[in-house]
Formats: sequence, C-alpha cells, structure tokens
Amino acid sequence: MENDIFHLNDIKLLVDSFYDKVRDDALLAPIFEEVIQDRWPEHLERMYTFWQTVLLGEHTYMGSPFPPHAKLPITKVHFDRWLELFFNTIHENFGGEKAEEAKWRASKMAEIFQLKIGKYQQIS
Repeated sequence: MENDIFHLNDIKLLVDSFYDKVRDDALLAPIFEEVIQDRWPEHLERMYTFWQTVLLGEHTYMGSPFPPHAKLPITKVHFDRWLELFFNTIHENFGGEKAEEAKWRASKMAEIFQLKIGKYQQIS
C-alpha cells in the first residue's frame, strides 16, 4: 500500500474503518455498545481529534484518554483483539512511516492501558 497517513481525511478513514470492524466484532462490540450506546458520532469525532493530535501533531484533542477506560471489564484478550483489528485496518488502507508509527503507538497504548486497568481491577 502506497498511501501513508498525512491528512485528517486519512485519520477519518483509519478511525471509521477500524470502528466498523469493532462494531462487527463478537468480542469487542458488546463492550463498546454498552458504553457508547447511541453516541457513536461523538466518539468517532473524539477519536479523529485524538489520532490527529498523536499522528499529525495537530493539537485538536483535549482530555486524558485513560479515565474513560479505567473501569471497563476488559483483559489481555480484548486488547489483543483490539490491536489485531487496528493492525488489519492499517494494512488494508495505509503503508509508510506514519502507518508504522500508528501501529507502534497503538501497541504502547494497549500495553499501558492494560497494566493500568489490571492495577485498577486489583484494588477494586
């Protein structure tokens, strides 16, 4: 794939394609639907700004990404599936330096979130 992630439209393609997969996934869909319910447009918009900030350096995301995830009933299995879908989405749509960075950043986020959620679940 020749197309890398350079513009907001690329971010939107990444986010929309990825969350289409999530919403169809037997493991992840119930968790996302429970939390997001009918607020998908708001969630997608927030994800656009998050990845726009992370990958393009355009500071449009405000907030902290971890707190909304802290109490979710998720484990390594969920993170592994999330990463699999994310990586598949990248491979289907993009290639290049930013695409590789997106995979690296997603892996690091999954690793950190998994550790933090694990600690939260131990003290709850």
